[in-house]
Amino acid sequence: MKSTTVRRATLSIAVVAALTGVAACGSSDSDKSGDKAGGKTAINVSPIAALRSAEKSTDKADSAKVRSTMSVGDLMSMTSNGALTWNDGLKGNLTITYTGGRMAEMMKKAGTQSMEARYLPDAYYAHMSDAYAQQTGGKHWLKYSYDDLAKLGGASGSYMKDQIQNATPNQSVKLLLASGDVKKVGEETVSGVHATHYSGTVNVADLADKSSNLSADQMSALKQQLSQAGVTTDTVDIWINDQDLLIKKTEKADTANGTMTNTTLYSDYGVKVAAEAPPAADTKDFADLLKSGGTMTGGTGSGTVS
Repeated sequence: MKSTTVRRATLSIAVVAALTGVAACGSSDSDKSGDKAGGKTAINVSPIAALRSAEKSTDKADSAKVRSTMSVGDLMSMTSNGALTWNDGLKGNLTITYTGGRMAEMMKKAGTQSMEARYLPDAYYAHMSDAYAQQTGGKHWLKYSYDDLAKLGGASGSYMKDQIQNATPNQSVKLLLASGDVKKVGEETVSGVHATHYSGTVNVADLADKSSNLSADQMSALKQQLSQAGVTTDTVDIWINDQDLLIKKTEKADTANGTMTNTTLYSDYGVKVAAEAPPAADTKDFADLLKSGGTMTGGTGSGTVS
């Protein structure tokens, strides 16, 4: 019985990796980025001014449709499609589909490779298959409280909580503003729309140190966890349209599980988005699932995938 519960909890960890894929390792406070290059050559004023304008415009847009692809070595590849709003906390709905890797095989054994993810300001929910529900008392939804994830993951959990709750398009712009290594690449066309391409490389641990509210001990633990996960730098590219809105973002980083790549497209800014918590009678709490399964290993590692 216990081994069955552990398998369910392990599958739930795979779900965490998918759901957190929307959250880039970004900065949560653009005011901390400054105009300095942190010991590097000074950044051209023009890209900084353009990015600050884009950050404000994207933030004010309140909502957008989102399409993305993500892969991490042979661990996983996935797609997501839906819409998010960030006017009053992060809310929205995404359909997430595993397309390859070990996690796709794990999900396939659970009866599905696609699931609905529902984001609310204090938690997100994943809708699982009927086969999975047979092992959770008939409940289809898994609830992941951000506070519970923070407790489970220690320093990395606290950081992941912050990143998920601030996983809005303008965070990618803030990420480049905080990098100290941003440059204008050129003018390009994205999905038939004229856009300006910017690029930069971020030291993940240094950025976390500048932008998070972690204590010194938590920060030290996070840096150790990032090191063990093989995460050091994150190369970020963004494309801004003529309305100063982010329409595309790509990221690439090395991890212990292989190279992580992510491409996200944003469109239909201002779209109406509605998201509510699923029925309590059809919901299983992730923290309770872990408690019933005993101690899990490797659980926090999924948080560093994003």
